[in-house]
Amino acid sequence: MKVEGANVLVTGASSGIGAALAPMLAERGATVGIVARREDRLASVLERCRSHSPGCRSWAQDLDDVEGAVKLAGEAWDAFGHLDVMVHNAAVPSRRLIDDLTVDELDKTMRVNFFSPVRMTMAVLPRMLERGAGMIVNVSSLGGRLGIAHEAAYCASKFALCGWSESMYLDLRGSGVEVRLVIPGAIDTEIWDSPETGPPIYDGPKEPPEVVAEGIVAAIESDEFEHYVPDMRAIAEWKTGHTQEFLDGVVDTMNPRGTA
Repeated sequence: MKVEGANVLVTGASSGIGAALAPMLAERGATVGIVARREDRLASVLERCRSHSPGCRSWAQDLDDVEGAVKLAGEAWDAFGHLDVMVHNAAVPSRRLIDDLTVDELDKTMRVNFFSPVRMTMAVLPRMLERGAGMIVNVSSLGGRLGIAHEAAYCASKFALCGWSESMYLDLRGSGVEVRLVIPGAIDTEIWDSPETGPPIYDGPKEPPEVVAEGIVAAIESDEFEHYVPDMRAIAEWKTGHTQEFLDGVVDTMNPRGTA
């Protein structure tokens, strides 16, 4: 897949990774559709995209509304004639001790982070298969490979997205429709600044969103399925074989209830 000349839909495009990615794609010759719930911020990103690619468009849509997200996917396909790439980047945080987590918070996190991207994919997949071409890019998280204290709902949604991506990749091999899984680490975005979901435990260095945006562009144009940005594959692979040791190390360094 080449970015130049492609029609690309990007969710979560009003800030952070999506706001860095969309103009980058447009600058490299793509026609970009951008999606987010904040219409005023979308307008600013759209202006940047159109300075490179005049055919870019925006849709204001809250992905907490799964049926609305599905409808949007069809509208975007029709508006561009087809979609070559769909980048599922939108996500919400959820930071709660497991015994403080509410069912409503769990459901919302799963709707935005998992069910909407999955249902949007299912809405366009038959059309991609009919064309024999297309790509789904799912942006998960290191929290989709490693459990994080206070973030059971967020990690559940991102683990689910990783599992969905891996199975979809296997099922679609040879169909012409490709799948890419992007796993960012700690990235300097607004997801850390959500007082209503509780303060983050992590307070270390963070990469700028542009690093992940570049990684997504590279993933689209590569032949590899899985992409860690920055490269933390070794951490995730080590944990897979040493789960108890990993969890014991977390407990040794910090009480899961927040007391050092």
